[in-house]
Amino acid sequence: MVLQFIKETIFLFMTMVGILGNMSVSVHYMFSWWGSPEKKPIHLILTHLSFTNIILLLAKGLQKTITVFGLRNFLDDIGCKIIVYLERVARGLSICTSSLLTVVQAIIISPRASGWSRLRPKSAWHILLFFSFFWILNGLISMNLIHSITSTGLNMSQLSNSNSYCYFMPESREIKWIVLPLMVLRDAVFQGAMGGASGHMIFLLHKHHQHVLYLQNSKLLYRTPPELRAAQSVLLLMLCFVFFYWTDCALSLFLSLSLGDSFLMINIQKVLTLGYAVFSPLVLIQRDGLLPACWHVQ
Repeated sequence: MVLQFIKETIFLFMTMVGILGNMSVSVHYMFSWWGSPEKKPIHLILTHLSFTNIILLLAKGLQKTITVFGLRNFLDDIGCKIIVYLERVARGLSICTSSLLTVVQAIIISPRASGWSRLRPKSAWHILLFFSFFWILNGLISMNLIHSITSTGLNMSQLSNSNSYCYFMPESREIKWIVLPLMVLRDAVFQGAMGGASGHMIFLLHKHHQHVLYLQNSKLLYRTPPELRAAQSVLLLMLCFVFFYWTDCALSLFLSLSLGDSFLMINIQKVLTLGYAVFSPLVLIQRDGLLPACWHVQ
């Protein structure tokens, strides 16, 4: 019981920190986007990423809050379907938006003479078309949850081995073979684009570093452009995403293949599912010097 209480307390603490951090970052970049005469696509993408993280944290944390405090389940079948559906959609949106963020940042820092410059967004409003596509894509991929999720309709004292009020009903093999390849294809395509754009940014940052060393040896003053500093922040975000995503996948695969249930591994895997949503705003706050602005927002 003590370990369970500690686990749920840590989970709720991470959820609250993540929600506050993402709210601060989203409000900051939203005001920066509206208040700036030059609408920067990156600010719009970061706002959408923070909004996606908030949905994920709320959808995941709502069930945990009910369970931790032993509250009577107020989620009926429709409530459970909405909560779990939004959680799955938000997880997919996080992958797609992170990939778009990396690609757009790689295009922005590319030299004007390169072919990448032709892909530079002419207006920040063009990014909204990508957001609409991401919502439709992930909404369709997660449609199977509307049928397979139901509410247990029990209070905490009646739940023995479950820590959730929403129950996954068995699905037919045909639905699994349709949904699973689509999810794998989505993750492969967007993470492949993310990896290629990240490699391109690393190459450009390396060239910039060599240029800075040359100027320092020549005793010339040089300041790093804000676009390159933003690229460094985006790369840190992508490293954070890759770490949490692939560690989560590895632990999920290990748990699915193992015969017994490991209490420690299961709880680590649950924390990893929220890791990116919690730590990504902290990376932005620390890297971009947003702490005073976020403190003012709070």
